[in-house]
Amino acid sequence: MPSSRTPAWILPSLLAVTVTAALVAVPGAGGAAAPSSAVPVAAEQDGPGPDTAEQSKTAQGRAVQGEPGTTKPRPDARDVVLAVHGGAGAALDRETTTPAREKAYRDGLARALRAGQKVLDRRGTSLDAVEAAVKVLEDDPLFNAGKGAVFTADASHELDASVMRGSDLAAGAVAGVRNLRNPVEGARLVMEKSRHVMLSGEGADDFGQQHGLATVTQDYYWTQARWDALIRAKETASGSKTAAKTPEALADEQSKGTVGAVALDGRGDLAAATSTGGLTNKLPGRIGDSPVIGAGTYAKNGTLAASATGAGEVFIRGAATSTISNLMEFARLPLASAAYEVLVKRLPALGGDGGVIALGPNGDFDAPHSSPGMLHGYLTEDGAVVTKVFPDESPANT
Repeated sequence: MPSSRTPAWILPSLLAVTVTAALVAVPGAGGAAAPSSAVPVAAEQDGPGPDTAEQSKTAQGRAVQGEPGTTKPRPDARDVVLAVHGGAGAALDRETTTPAREKAYRDGLARALRAGQKVLDRRGTSLDAVEAAVKVLEDDPLFNAGKGAVFTADASHELDASVMRGSDLAAGAVAGVRNLRNPVEGARLVMEKSRHVMLSGEGADDFGQQHGLATVTQDYYWTQARWDALIRAKETASGSKTAAKTPEALADEQSKGTVGAVALDGRGDLAAATSTGGLTNKLPGRIGDSPVIGAGTYAKNGTLAASATGAGEVFIRGAATSTISNLMEFARLPLASAAYEVLVKRLPALGGDGGVIALGPNGDFDAPHSSPGMLHGYLTEDGAVVTKVFPDESPANT
């Protein structure tokens, strides 16, 4: 496993104090059946017990302390080189999810991990790996990104994506694109071929087409499941259906089905990528956290690579992913404690839930979430694949 790099630059101490003191409060789906025989899927790994009181006081192993039973000081896994998520939101139910549907979700996550693994195995960069993994998820109609994107209120599709490289903090994003087949490619193109960080709408689509990216018409993104979800949302909003009482209920089970990936390559460089179709029945022009650097995506060598999923507006207000990094850098919290502080203690206080996949420079991996469930999986240094699609495989943190 590659060793952690010393950050290339360090902010003045005054800024460190200011950022630490001013960090805003921030919080912390679908099902799948038996794993593919070609992709071994491990069960939930039992982590070490909670840190002792003495350990929690040390600078190196400090834990975030809350009410009894709420401390989350240890990562979910170690020696991880790549992780993906397929969204946080309504949890899949073991009793009602068919084996075929479970298998479809597990296979989708595993294919994304294997795509990224191929890149890393040939000594490719972490940025190449996360792009490859996210493209697989964008092409899978089960996930709310690319092919499986949800509908806006005017029955169209507007997609967002971002990428970030931890070695130099380079980043790129596209927002509200309507014709790029793989928005994550557009995000990387903005990073590498423009002097900007984010392009939106028609300008982003045109930029991608000018540089040879594959484009599609809007009907490419259409799926029956997403159309049915839009109809249900509109019926509920109009009052013709009264079962749904909350804004979250206006969306389908995968409305928070953002996809993302984080990776650590053989050079010790971190990278992250996130892509989404947004929220079912969202207003045209709405942009969530996925293309916003520091909210839905963040990567910095020396701290972490993170990709978020959940209530986008809350993740933007809480600067979710960059706040985790800041807590690690300035407050010297370990990865799991910093991620728990943000996703589980801060974001719910702002009125939203969700999750994050976070990978540190030493291979520590954590996936805290305050939502009922979060589809995700990871690849370890020795090639083992783990996927988690049910709530009991990845219980919500409290």
